Amino acid sequence: MESFVERFGLWSAEQQAQADAVVGRLQASEVDVVRFAWPDQHGLLRGKTLVAEAAQGALRDGVNLTSTLLAKDTSHRTVFPVFSAGGGFDSPGMQGGADFTVVADPATFRVLPWAPRTGWVLCDAYTSDGSPCPFGTRQILQRALAELDALGLEFVAGLEVEFHVFKLDDPSLQLAHAGQPGEPPRVSLLTQGHQYLTELRYDRVDALMDLLRTQLAALGLPLLSLEIEFGPSQFELVFGPTAGLVPADTMVLLRSAIKQICQRHGYHATFMCRPRIPNVMSSGWHLHQSLRRKADGRNAFMPEREGQALSETGLHYLAGLKAHACGAAPLASPTINGYRRYRPFSLAPDRAIWARDNRGAMLRVLGGPGQNATRIENRVGEPTANPYLYLASQIFAGLDGMRRRLDPGPSADAPYETAADQLPRTLSDALAALRADSVLTEQLGPRFVDYYCHIKEAEIARFNLEVSEWEHREYFDMF
Repeated sequence: MESFVERFGLWSAEQQAQADAVVGRLQASEVDVVRFAWPDQHGLLRGKTLVAEAAQGALRDGVNLTSTLLAKDTSHRTVFPVFSAGGGFDSPGMQGGADFTVVADPATFRVLPWAPRTGWVLCDAYTSDGSPCPFGTRQILQRALAELDALGLEFVAGLEVEFHVFKLDDPSLQLAHAGQPGEPPRVSLLTQGHQYLTELRYDRVDALMDLLRTQLAALGLPLLSLEIEFGPSQFELVFGPTAGLVPADTMVLLRSAIKQICQRHGYHATFMCRPRIPNVMSSGWHLHQSLRRKADGRNAFMPEREGQALSETGLHYLAGLKAHACGAAPLASPTINGYRRYRPFSLAPDRAIWARDNRGAMLRVLGGPGQNATRIENRVGEPTANPYLYLASQIFAGLDGMRRRLDPGPSADAPYETAADQLPRTLSDALAALRADSVLTEQLGPRFVDYYCHIKEAEIARFNLEVSEWEHREYFDMF
């Protein structure tokens, strides 16, 4: 009997061979269980864990998950009427909590170094007829990459990821702390902060840094550096350039790995942009990106003459990023908290501009003639972003700039004074900008944009029902 993969022709010949190699490792009793992990609409990993014997068949038959997972906001609440006609998705196959199928990408198989005898594989989502799930974000990035491939180009990205790690004092698992979401854990600092990049601060947390370094290296992630960031208990990891899906796959695995590793050793790691602690510094995710010509492997952004910031292709791509900066904002910064980052002169960009090697600009251009590492650094993202949507938005925006041969204008050497379109200051404004961006809406898919905005608007509605501490402090005594 044909498997799900065979029936719908979901794998390439290379993936078939990779799957055979994975089955060989399972038959050799290398692991006891395999986690089939699927990145959901938020870039969070969900899935099921199968014993090794069952995992052998599931590689090709897929694993069924309830479609209600597609209806969750960040509190894990279902925000679509899943038992109505079409399940609230305008999709008859998803009503009533019906199943969808996640199929492993065997190229992503790993053995987790922190979880004894545990395999892990990343999956893509499909409907019962073998069609890509319309809300599968990894497949949206695959579509964007296919458009580049048709032009003989390849997407290359490097990651700079900031985050916080605290000592876990109390996981807040008492009955009184249950909820959706429940009480956050109680934590204390590992560093006081404000000694940016000092060796002394680094040495004080060397045990944690060495723990992360060894575990991430064992996963095969392209880690380059571990750094003490400016804020209390804040850190940064930098990863070397990789191509295609790999940067996004790296990011989802990285976040999950760090949280799991830290939890097992008495720490709490968070990629939340701006935790509520005194003297906090916001965390960002700086995305370094370029295009590579498949014919000769050369960087397509590298200029040919002195005085040029980028090649003609690079300038058009840069102009596309600038033109669609507001529409792409909710994909780069998808949480209410992420917009707390925008403060004057905070190294968080506040307008859609570019500049040569200037950290105040949204788009920082690095490199030049003869420098194969020539690239654009987008500094707008927060580390909670779904990497498939963030990267896809960059490619779709850049491609539009290339097709229309857009001009990015001059370098903005005074980034907080240059007249330019202001970036959205709230998640609501960012969602409105996405809906108004006809190019991104068409490329992502109007149905997907409606779906994504519905989830995010449900989160905003819940936020607006809460009475904040600021309101209570401001008005309770005064009035």
